[in-house]
Amino acid sequence: MTEPAQRLIPRGVFLALDGPEGAGKTTQLRRLAERLRSMGVEVVTTREPGGTPLGEAIRALLLDPAFRGICPHAEMLLFAAARAQYTREVVRPALEEGRVVLSDRSVYASLAYQGYARGLGMEVVRCVNEVATGGLYPDLTLLLDVPAEVGLLRVSRARGEERLDRVEGEDVAFHQRVREGFLRLGREDPRVRVVPATGRVEEVAARIWAEVEPVLRARGLLVGTPEGGEGCG
Repeated sequence: MTEPAQRLIPRGVFLALDGPEGAGKTTQLRRLAERLRSMGVEVVTTREPGGTPLGEAIRALLLDPAFRGICPHAEMLLFAAARAQYTREVVRPALEEGRVVLSDRSVYASLAYQGYARGLGMEVVRCVNEVATGGLYPDLTLLLDVPAEVGLLRVSRARGEERLDRVEGEDVAFHQRVREGFLRLGREDPRVRVVPATGRVEEVAARIWAEVEPVLRARGLLVGTPEGGEGCG
């Protein structure tokens, strides 16, 4: 059995950005990755579901509006399957090499979407994903928080109503439950921080950095004064 080895503390840092639809995760992750690389930090960016050929194939199924009838349990298991592959193929190897992994979404998305909003129960989803990841959670997950109506309006303006994916196309009540689930996780899990995602992109980026910088400094991945912007990988 290899499970005990999988639970060894990795040398790198695992960070995730999560939150409701339209919260700006992808934009902020790109900005954060660019900032860290400019400081000499080795960064690996990935996304959920996805990050691997298998994960991207599962992503295409999960987001396809043609599969609106998928049952919540099947949805949960497909997300977990993609997560299992990306954890073993991308995340663990990068952490073992001492890199910073930045993930667009994390296990907390399944807890909020399937566990809370779909009503499967947080513990059921948590147990399935314990198996999928070997117990690996991000060191820090930043929940970018926006009201459901605001996030959905952002997505609709960016892509148009006719191009919404299967999850984005759910009704507002569903997305309000998703947000409630995320906020609950922010209250209950010390590895999760809620970051208001309203305001200018630069303002949100500054809030994210205020949470991320102390974690990286504590792990020895940033050196120099906070104002100096010097770092090393």
